[in-house]
Amino acid sequence: MRFTKKDILDIHSLDPAEITLILDTAMGMKEISQRPVKKVPTLRGKTIVLFFQEPSTRTKLSFEIAAKRLSADSVAIAKSGSSMAKGETLMDTVKNLEAMKPDVIVMRHASSGAAYLVANRVNCSVINAGDGIHAHPSQALLDMMSVREKKGCIKGLKLAMIGDIAHSRVARSDIIGFSKMGARVSVCAPQTMIPAGIEALGCTVASSMEACVADADVIMMLRIQKERMTDVLFPSEREYAGRFGLNSQRVALAHKDVTIMHPGPMNRGVEISSDVADGKYSMILDQVTNGVALRMALYYLVAGGSRHADTD
Repeated sequence: MRFTKKDILDIHSLDPAEITLILDTAMGMKEISQRPVKKVPTLRGKTIVLFFQEPSTRTKLSFEIAAKRLSADSVAIAKSGSSMAKGETLMDTVKNLEAMKPDVIVMRHASSGAAYLVANRVNCSVINAGDGIHAHPSQALLDMMSVREKKGCIKGLKLAMIGDIAHSRVARSDIIGFSKMGARVSVCAPQTMIPAGIEALGCTVASSMEACVADADVIMMLRIQKERMTDVLFPSEREYAGRFGLNSQRVALAHKDVTIMHPGPMNRGVEISSDVADGKYSMILDQVTNGVALRMALYYLVAGGSRHADTD
């Protein structure tokens, strides 16, 4: 199959065959991280700019490690260290970056749509590493990769997603992605954190957390994103934990072989208890491991020497 996308901006624009190709390619890339020498020459001579305008630990580091494992040259810049701190516009900064001839720009920005704006103005590939509350495609893809690796498939599974749906770009991308691949997605949160019309993305809204996790094959917990809130949306963290926190009693309602996931960073004792986060059903750290392989696959598919991933 030929991968023809110049950019990776969201899950909505990827069809199931393209998602499958990305996940298959990522599984091949995962073996590289298990070698004594974790490096291949695939992207030697390519330049990748990590343009992160929001704080990030695991996503930025994951993209950077992925670039190095493929022998690409990676350069990271942040808003505080760029000319934007002196008043330069986003597009002027990006056009100057493009003038230095990178092959890929990985971009995170607080405004929804920022990555689309940049992708439409530059000739190099753009990978969206998170834009506002809109999309986080690489996270959704690594979540799908992790579930498929654990369960053997995605189609037919029940995914329960609990937490701050309203402010989560991961939630939107996961709902679209898992639904597109045949999973049933059920969401639950305080009413103040359920956006109107969320069902149009392909999910159902559960009446309670117990109903949401009942017989679930996968439980995805989401962080309360206080940095994106403009108002108080729940009485207290203690009450939130009591009604929407994942503990061992609620895990017992799910499928006996349930998988627990969280995109991080976690608020232990609020959305998830420590015994669950560190327990036998958790694959939270596996998500982080798979993130590197998945991002290697994205680099390979948009900037590799060949776009025929299944024959190269």
